Amino acid sequence: MTLPAIKPFTYFISDLHLSANRDDINQCLFEFLREHAPKAEALYVLGDLFEVWIGDDDQNDFTLSIANAFSALNQSGVPVYFIHGNRDFLVRERFAKQAGLTILPEQHVVNLYGEATLIMHGDELCTKDTDYQAFRKKARSWWWPRIMLSLPLALRRKLAKKGRATSQQKQSKLSADIMDVTPEEVINYMEKFAVKRLIHGHTHRPAIHDLVINEQSAQRIVLGDWYEQGSVLKVSAENVELTSIQF
Repeated sequence: MTLPAIKPFTYFISDLHLSANRDDINQCLFEFLREHAPKAEALYVLGDLFEVWIGDDDQNDFTLSIANAFSALNQSGVPVYFIHGNRDFLVRERFAKQAGLTILPEQHVVNLYGEATLIMHGDELCTKDTDYQAFRKKARSWWWPRIMLSLPLALRRKLAKKGRATSQQKQSKLSADIMDVTPEEVINYMEKFAVKRLIHGHTHRPAIHDLVINEQSAQRIVLGDWYEQGSVLKVSAENVELTSIQF
């Protein structure tokens, strides 16, 4: 008897916000990497893998466990690609090498079974939040990360804690509209990269949006966060499916 061929597919995840304080999320990721991801052609991590990342020199049991889990998947033959988010933009080659990650540009086009697809974290789409966009421009500059990474590790921890508290306070005062993507910016990016499909995270609003761009059908897919469950996008030539893994 001839067994049916296994149809290829690719996984996308983002906004896991991993930390040593949320072992439930960490264990969910380990299960996903061990039980599900090895069946895929590739895995893409579209930013905010960590709740906070202050530098590759911040080595501890938690960060090493995450690196080892991804490295095991990569060594099994599944390539793992990573795009920086707004929480982990200081990830550099040291951690990438430990984890077996290939770091991609902030915006990247991948051929998904014949469909050119733009992938990104998605924070650049939220242009109505002007204060954040000003910070993003500074944080992605050539000079600011160098200054931050030159500071003592203990000081970076204090600054990260203070920055997170300030960010949470500001977000509590922002409307949902400001924190979501700007529709015109979505179209601008899709036209710039000449694609009909966009995949991103950041907003924590998982959904598949049907669009019309230049009188042609298009699609924007938003990945979910991992605060309550594992959110996974599975893309094949035949189907696009947002799935979840329960804690």
